[in-house]
Amino acid sequence: MPPATRLEQYTLKRPGEVLLVTARTAEGEDQIAIFRGFSSSLMRPTAYDPDVPVLPPDAEILSVDRLQGPYDPASPVYLQQGISWNEMQLLLVDVGV
Repeated sequence: MPPATRLEQYTLKRPGEVLLVTARTAEGEDQIAIFRGFSSSLMRPTAYDPDVPVLPPDAEILSVDRLQGPYDPASPVYLQQGISWNEMQLLLVDVGV
C-alpha cells in the first residue's frame, strides 16, 4: 500500500486527528494536510479527483505532525511534531494500517 494511502487510512481510524506531512517530490518540497481520509496540498493546487494522489508514491516523507482536528491554521493544536517516517510507520501498524 502506498504511503499516502496508509496515511489516509490512519486518519479514517483516527478521525479526530489531522496529519501535516512535509515531503520532497520531483516538483520540490510540499506540505500536505490529511484529514478523514482525504489529502490536500497546502502549497500546490490539488486535483478535484480524489483518485489522483496528492503525495506521489516516490515522494520522500521528511516529517509528519499530528494535530487535533479540525485543522485551524490560525491556532493549530499539535499532538506530536516532527515525527520521522520510520516512527510514523509504527503508529500506522498500531492502528492496523
